[in-house]
Amino acid sequence: MPVPPTRADHTRAGRALPRPDTFSAAFETITGPRRLLKVNPAHTANPPTERQIKAAEPDFPTLNDQETAQFLTEIWKPCKNRACDDGLTHHCLRDAPLWTSHAATSCHRSEVLGWMWDLINWDEGSIELAWVVVEEGNTYRLRKLTKDGDDNAVIYVDQALMNVLKWQRERQQQERALLGAAWVDHGLVFARDGFKLHRGREAGGPQDPEKVSARWRTARNRLHLPETFRLHDWRGSKITNDLDNHENPVEVSANARHHSPGYTMARYGRRRAEGAKKLAASSAGRIGLASLV
Repeated sequence: MPVPPTRADHTRAGRALPRPDTFSAAFETITGPRRLLKVNPAHTANPPTERQIKAAEPDFPTLNDQETAQFLTEIWKPCKNRACDDGLTHHCLRDAPLWTSHAATSCHRSEVLGWMWDLINWDEGSIELAWVVVEEGNTYRLRKLTKDGDDNAVIYVDQALMNVLKWQRERQQQERALLGAAWVDHGLVFARDGFKLHRGREAGGPQDPEKVSARWRTARNRLHLPETFRLHDWRGSKITNDLDNHENPVEVSANARHHSPGYTMARYGRRRAEGAKKLAASSAGRIGLASLV
């Protein structure tokens, strides 16, 4: 039997909830001796507390650093078929840089799809976030990233990821040369390529986010990752792993574009049980608990 949506579900979905007295008034119209209800249920209903709402929020799956490393090793293995050239033009590694970028940063899907070549500072190791690819109804488009201040958000990455992006640029240049006029450049790092491009269509523009997620589900199933592990959960994994490894919470929060380190630690510190067990074992060892019985 499906579980009815909670108050938190409606709030997260962006829909305003009716006031309790609105429900009561609605039930009054069908309450009476010869009506659907004999008693108005809203009279005895107790709305959930803020603590109950937070406790009802579902947890999200994460991969630890070792699992992430194993995943990255697997997605960068070329298929070695007869037409394979280690992925430079063959389709077997076409998404490897995209999945790597998700695993190595705390960016949203829309942000990664909006990365621009001219906003990458190769020497500094930074990526300026100015564009996103968003879904609108049954379509999608590239638009400016909404921001609070005047400056665009900037994330900093390791040179190893920069090398991945350089490989992606080389692959994209091969695509452009092969497609010729069918490639209309938008400056995107992860642009629509020529794989299974229909006649009369153009490459070089933004990718359909839903198709990206569909390809992710295929990769996830092939590599036997948890069925509930969404593309967005790479963000949660990255932040959680950074916090678990005692990285500077201020920098972790800044790279995630959160409003405060406190929010980051409260929202993403999801492995408390593991940490609590280590604490208990350490404490027991210090006081000689094991030698008692």
